[in-house]
Parts: sequence; structure tokens; C-alpha cells
Amino acid sequence: MGERNNSRKKLSSVAGLFLLLTLLLASGTTASAFSRTKFNFNPGWKVLKGDPAGAEAPDYNDASWRKVTLPWAWNEDEAYRLDIHSLTTGVAWYRKEFKLPADAAGKKVFLEFEGVRQGGEFYVNGKHIGRHENGAMAVGFDISEFVKPAPAVNVVAVRTDSDWNYREKATNTKYQWSDQNFNANYGGIPKNVFLHISDKLYQTLPLYSNLGTTGVYIYARNIDIPAKTATITAESEIKNEHATAKTFQYEVVLQDMAGKKISTFAGEPATLAPGETRKVKASAQVDNLNFWSWGYGYLYNVSTTLKVDGKPVDEVQTRTGFRKTAFKEGMFYLNDRVLMVHGYAQRTSNEWPGIGMSVPAWLSDYSNRLMVQSNGNLVRWMHITPWKQDVESCDRVGLIQAMPAGDAEKDVEGPRWTQRTQLMRDAIIYNKNNPSIIFYESGNESISEAHMQEMKAIRDKYDPYGGRAIGSREMLDSEVAEYGGEMLYINKSADIPMWATEYSRDEGLRKYWDEFTPPYHKDGAGPLYKGQDASDYNRNQDSHAKENVIRWFDYWRERPGTGKRVSSGGVNIVFSDTNTHYRGEENYRRSGEVDPMRIPKDGYFAHQVMWDGWVEPQNPRTHIMGHWNYEPGVTKDIFVVSNGEAVELFINGKSKGKGEQSHRFLYTFKNISFEPGTISAVSYDKAGQKVSEAKKETAGEPAALRLTVMQHPEGLQANGHDLALVEVEVVDSKGKRCPTALNMVHFNLEGAAEWRGGIAQGPANYILSQNLPVEGGVNRVLIRSTTKAGKIKLQAKAEGLKTATVTLKSKPFKQTNGLATWLPGDKLPSYLDRGHTPAGQSYVVTRTPVGITKATAGANQQDVKNSYDDNELTDWENDGLLSTGWISYELERTAEISEISMKLNNWRNRSYPILITIDGKEVFKGNTVRSLGYFTASFPPQTGKNVTIKLIGANIDGDAFGFLEITGAKEPAGNTTEAKGALGINEIEFYEKPEPVLGSTLN
Repeated sequence: MGERNNSRKKLSSVAGLFLLLTLLLASGTTASAFSRTKFNFNPGWKVLKGDPAGAEAPDYNDASWRKVTLPWAWNEDEAYRLDIHSLTTGVAWYRKEFKLPADAAGKKVFLEFEGVRQGGEFYVNGKHIGRHENGAMAVGFDISEFVKPAPAVNVVAVRTDSDWNYREKATNTKYQWSDQNFNANYGGIPKNVFLHISDKLYQTLPLYSNLGTTGVYIYARNIDIPAKTATITAESEIKNEHATAKTFQYEVVLQDMAGKKISTFAGEPATLAPGETRKVKASAQVDNLNFWSWGYGYLYNVSTTLKVDGKPVDEVQTRTGFRKTAFKEGMFYLNDRVLMVHGYAQRTSNEWPGIGMSVPAWLSDYSNRLMVQSNGNLVRWMHITPWKQDVESCDRVGLIQAMPAGDAEKDVEGPRWTQRTQLMRDAIIYNKNNPSIIFYESGNESISEAHMQEMKAIRDKYDPYGGRAIGSREMLDSEVAEYGGEMLYINKSADIPMWATEYSRDEGLRKYWDEFTPPYHKDGAGPLYKGQDASDYNRNQDSHAKENVIRWFDYWRERPGTGKRVSSGGVNIVFSDTNTHYRGEENYRRSGEVDPMRIPKDGYFAHQVMWDGWVEPQNPRTHIMGHWNYEPGVTKDIFVVSNGEAVELFINGKSKGKGEQSHRFLYTFKNISFEPGTISAVSYDKAGQKVSEAKKETAGEPAALRLTVMQHPEGLQANGHDLALVEVEVVDSKGKRCPTALNMVHFNLEGAAEWRGGIAQGPANYILSQNLPVEGGVNRVLIRSTTKAGKIKLQAKAEGLKTATVTLKSKPFKQTNGLATWLPGDKLPSYLDRGHTPAGQSYVVTRTPVGITKATAGANQQDVKNSYDDNELTDWENDGLLSTGWISYELERTAEISEISMKLNNWRNRSYPILITIDGKEVFKGNTVRSLGYFTASFPPQTGKNVTIKLIGANIDGDAFGFLEITGAKEPAGNTTEAKGALGINEIEFYEKPEPVLGSTLN
């Protein structure tokens, strides 16, 4: 009896121990009993700058190495302190110890690195497991045969080499995108790392580099936007590494953002032999879908599960969204609605001072969402494919992406081209489920038709149903590319959409309001750049914001609705000031609409006004540039940006009259004298009704500092990587920010956090300094959590001002044996601010094109059709003699012509004295205006069918814009000639005003 009781006690103890172990495993780092587990592998790394022998060995003594949490660049301290050319490069080692979960024995184990810089040699327990060298894309490793089961300790070691001149080992070829002008060199492992554990019958990972696998592909077809339905297909690459054949069922479950199951469907049962790899899929029509859109980051969780004998053995969760696209008639359609591209060409590093690119996911959302809040709809990542964290962030915030592979500034051949195609292949496979990616960019310069076809074939093979256009910068005459567009000039098309891949690239510090505000920066003042005038790269905010308005007008004027050939928009370079090449007085690029800490400049608000619509501005907005805190006696021009039809300025309630309108959105009020109080701008519609108003008030004398904390929605995570962004303001006694304050602020940090600081103009840009001035009354700093949870206190002091203090508490971050189940993007919401894609037309037809039947010319008759062939790379030009400088067009019908739009050779540098007649009657006589593309001659409507353009004098030469490349060379603007009697036309278009449609509205 006693033995039986003892046995029962023993069994009870064993059962209790088993229950305890089960609970521990369930709450800690355990692989699920049936499905794979994805672990956060960022905690617990050690790093050494240098190249010690034997560092890959498991027993290597790394006790003195620095402890870090990834992602972490070992030269992060240099971000913005040094210019891009001076960032330290070289070899650094990363090491980490970890233990596998107890139930991982006999399972598959994979490592996923989102990327290393530039080349990496990878080791597990002292054994070399592979190499990765492109410095841009993710790589995966099957380490199942290299790891030891629990409770043994495993060691991962990575040797990274970030040398600018790193060469691919197999070909001795340098990677084209490892470029010292635009690819900031944050070395080591600056991106996330994950560990995956799965059954031996499993869905592969989308990691083609090294693993050669393509993973899960979710896509929608037969999309009906009004009916909110689509056929959803899930397709998974399955691999069987069991010793026996496995028969399984493939099941798909869709969950909406509330976690509700909205559809379950399955494929036919399949059997895989040992070692076999095969793709399986399942499809179903799904109703009541919410379609992903601009500013509407609606995402679904799609579970794809393999079941054997009815029991799940492998489950993959894919977060994705569904949308409909089309690229036709020179326009881009999203969810059946034309969307004109307006956004930013942003450096892929998307970096921050003192950190580089390795920020937590919530801060990526903060930055990328600001682009949407400025009413940008697209980010074109420049030159190098973005890292997964930014890709997923754009999904959540509703920001369309143009995803490049990797290049520099030209087409290449041989191994360098192969490197580019391999990177495009890997990037497409890795990112094909991210709905925000809509454009694949094959090059930052035009590429050959053969190369474009090769890139297109890669897209067709790995993402045939993603609804994405593939193209390249330029590609103006390509028969293969599905979109194109120059980087500075206006391109139009009646076929594929053409949008400018970068424009308005002047620079200006946020610190410089204007010439009347401390520190009184005269617009354009600063050093030469490569011996050339660099005034465009030393602007103040007034000037910089005005330039943004002027440059956008170039594209808006040729928007959808203005003819058969239209511009599909463009992206402004850049969104945030960046640690990449520069032309002005600072050592970093200051073209941003926000500064490096994402504090808006005036250009940010200008974009909000101009871009608040799919094509036409739809929401009334007005913004007054600058501030209203000038010194007594100051008289200056006041600039207002508005999408109203007229703007009236008031000071303390007294009208200063209507502003002079230019470039559609810019209103200028000359010689306005400062009076303390309130300045307001009231905008009116065509009927004279008030539609919007902006106000600014004079702040009082600086009285205090104010601190505001921005952090992860769930609070600061004590993982050694999370950041809090803290804003400091100088305010008056009523709490108004003092916009001219430049006070030096001293910060004191106590508790479980590390100081990372901010940026300001001054010595070493004040990087990591705990003394930091405000600029325009505001600045921001970053503090980083440690691995110890606890109270954090930040105090800000400035002479003569009331001190400010904030306290926050970091939350414990759970990790066991080097593994954590909390992933970087967890708990981050999607933003749905703009709502569903609106129904109805997004643009108004403002003029009607009239086609051309034939043309005759004074010379080179064989080329006349080039002037109206919808190809901006072909042209007609006379022989340089004034007497032959004419061309006549016969229109397709007699029409009441009121506008003629033409792209003339050397459009930026040359003005042409011309005479235009319609059926022999003069309608225009004067000089064409030098432009970034098109000149439009407007005149009272004249009925006729035959139009003649005649050169009546010598050409007037002189660069109206002065664009200077980083090489020091000037960008060409079409064909050039020294002949003063030359008339050359790339494209010409004839327009009459449309008949008004009664009752038409713009939705």
C-alpha cells in the first residue's frame, strides 16, 4: 500500500513537473506542437570591430566584446557626424549564444538575416554555413544539421566586411550599388534576424539566396471593386524532408483585421515523396473585402496549413492586402481610380542621427506615415531595395512603394548585370506578398531592351499575378517597360505611365526661416560646389518651399484630364534630410521636407495643400509660410500656399488684399509689415465663398522648455534596441512655441536608457552631444532602452527658461536562451486615415486634344512624324538655317484651338522666337519659355485646320535652372546644337477647350 502511495506521489510529481514544463514551454521559447515558430533572434549578440583569428570557434573568448541587441551597425555613432564618404568601414565580427527549445529535436531549423553589409561569412558551432555578399537583400540558412538539441548551447558567428570596394568572391566583381554617394555604409548587421523551426514537411521560406526557395504566394484575381469581391489564391512551395512519403491537405484561412475568419478553403490532397519539392495551391471567391489603398493600410492574415491525417503539421501566417491596379493611357489606376503619383524619392537607408537605419519598427511607421500625412502617396526607394521593415511599414500606413533592385547610374554588362538580376529575383520573391509595392524599378538609368525584357521575365516568373508594373528610370521609348520617367524633366505619354523619379532637389536647413529671422541666412549664401554656384543648395525655408510649389506645378499642369498625353506625376527628392551626398554647406543632404529628426519644414505643409487628392486637390487647405514673430520694423513678402481660387491676407483682422497667384498654388503678398498679433490667410472658391483658413499668432518671450515623448504604442520595450523620440520646445508663458528661439538645451538622462541624442547645425552636427540647441524653437532627441526594465528620467535645462522633465518606464522584454517570440512589427496598427478608395472620376477634363493627320517642314521632311509620335526621344529638327525653321501641321478636323503644347529641343537652355498661325492667321508671336519639359502657347480660341510654327529670329541660349550633377557635369535637356537658326520639336499637341458637362462633379 505504501509503495502504491509512493508510486502515486511519484506519478503525481512527474505529472506536475510535466504540467509545469508544458506551461513554461507554452509561455517561453517553444516550437509549437504542430506549426512552425518564428523567433526574434535579435537579442544577446556581441560585437567586435576587427578581424581576430578563430572568432568563429564556439569556445572563442568574447567576454570583452560589446553586448548589443540587433539590428545594430557598429559605426552607428558616425551617422550624420561624418559625411557619407568618411563613414568608417571594414571587418567586424558578430557572435551569439542560444539554445533551441526542448521540443525542437528532429525538426527543421532555419536562420533568416534581413541583410548584412556588405559581405558576410556565416558560422554555426564553428562550421561555415555559407556566404552572402550583395549587402542589400535577405539570406536564409538551413542549420538543422549544425545545431545541437536542448539543453546544449549553440554559437552563431558572422564575419562582416563593409569595405566600399568589397568584391564578390566568385567573380572578383564590385557591386554596383556599393556607392559612396547614395548608399550610406552602416556596417555589420543593421537589419533584423529571425530563427524558424518547422516540421520536416514544411512550406519553404521566401529566401532564394542560398536556400533557393520561394515560400508562400498570396494573390487576388477577378477583382471587382464595387462588389468588394475577388478570387483569392494561396500558393505554397512545399518540401518533404521526411524519410517517407507524406500525404497532406492544404488549407487556407483568411482573417480580417479584427481577427474574424472570413473564408476557409482547401486544395486537393497531395503526396510528396521523400526529398520532393512541389507547389500546391487553393483558391476561392471571397466577398466583402476591404481593398488596400493609399492611406488605407487594410491587411489580412492568411494562414496556410499542411494537415496530415487531419492534424496540422505546418502553418505559415502571411500578412497581406488586396488591391487592383492598371497602367494604361499614360495613367496609373488603383482600385479602378486614376491616381497621380506625388510623393518622395527617399534614400533606402531612411536613416536617423546617431542610429543609422537600425530603428525599431514603430519608428519606421512614424517616419513613413508622415509621408502619407503630407499627402504623399508613393515612396520611390532609391538605388537599393528597401529592407523588409520599411516594406512592411508601408503596408501598414498605406504608402505605395517603388522597389528597386540595386544599381548606380547606368546600365552594365557581365557579372555586374547578373548581380542586378539576382538581386531583383531575390527581392521580388521576398516581397511579393506586400501590397504596397506596386512598381519594380530595374534601374536608376535607362537599360537596354534586352535587359528590360530579362527583368520583366523575372517578374513574370516569380510574381505573375501581383499587379505590379516593372520599368526603369527613363525608358521613354521602350516597347517592354511598363512605366518610365526622367529624374528631373516632365515626360508625358498616351501609353505607359510616365512619372518623374525625382524632382525639386534643392537643399535648405530647417534652421533657416528667411533673411529676417535669426540667424539671418541670406537665401543661397554658402560655398561653391565643385567650383560651381551652389545657391540652390543653400536655400532658406521660404525659398525652398516656394521651389517645391513651382516644381510641382510643372507636373500638375500636365496632369490626367489635360489631354491624351499626360504626366502621371513625380516624386520629390528627398523626404528626410539624409546622410548621403550633398551639394551645400553642410555634410549631409538637406533636400528633405522634414529634417533628420522628422521635424517638418515648410515644404512639408506645401505638399499637404497641393497633394490632397487623387489628381485634383479635393480638400480645401491653406498654409502660411514662415512664422509671425519678426522684429519691429520688418517688412517682407508673405507667401501662402493654397488650393483655393483666391486668397486674402489679414493682420489683426485688417485686410491686406488678395495675393498675386502664380504656379496655381502660390500666393504672394508684397511688402507686408510685421505687427504683433495674428496673421491669417482666407481662401475662397470660384464663387467667392470661404473654403479654408490658416492662422499664425505671435508668441511671447521664451519662458520654459516643454518635452513630449513619442514611443511604441505598447510602451518602451526593454530589449536594448527600442527607442523613444522626445521633442523639446521653447515656449512662452502661454505654452506657444517660440518659432525664432535658438536656445542651447542641456539634457540629463537617468535610469535604464542610453543617450543617442539628435542633430543641429554646429560642431560635428552635435551628434551624441547632451548639449543641443533648438532650431526654430524645436528639436528632438532619441534615447534607447537597455535590456533592464525600469524608470527613465530625462531633464532638459536652458539658461533663463523653466526646466522640463519627463519620466517613462521601459517594459520587460521576454527572451529565453537568446530567443524571443515578440517580433519587431508586433502590436503595430494599420492606419486607415484616408478611408476606402473613393468611387468616381478623380480628375476633370480641362481640354480636348486634336489629332494630327500629317506635317510638312522646311527641312528634313522624313523626320516630321517624330514631332508627334508619342516618343520624347525622337524629334524633328531643321538644318539650322532660319529660312527652313518652320513646320506645318494638318489637323484631323477643323477645331477651335486655344492651346498648343510643345516639347522643344534643349528645352531647359534655349528660348525660341516663334510665330504661330492657324489657317494663315497669327495667334501667337513671342519667345518660348525655357522649362523642364513643355512650353504651352495659350491664345484666344481660333478655328482652323492647318497650323504653322515658324522660327522668326535667332535662338536665345542660357541655362534657366543650372542643374548640377554630383559629378560636376550638367544634365542634358534634349538634343543640342550651336546653330542659332535651329528649330527642333520632340512632341507637339493641339488642344481645344472641352464642352462643359452639366451636372458633372469630381468625387
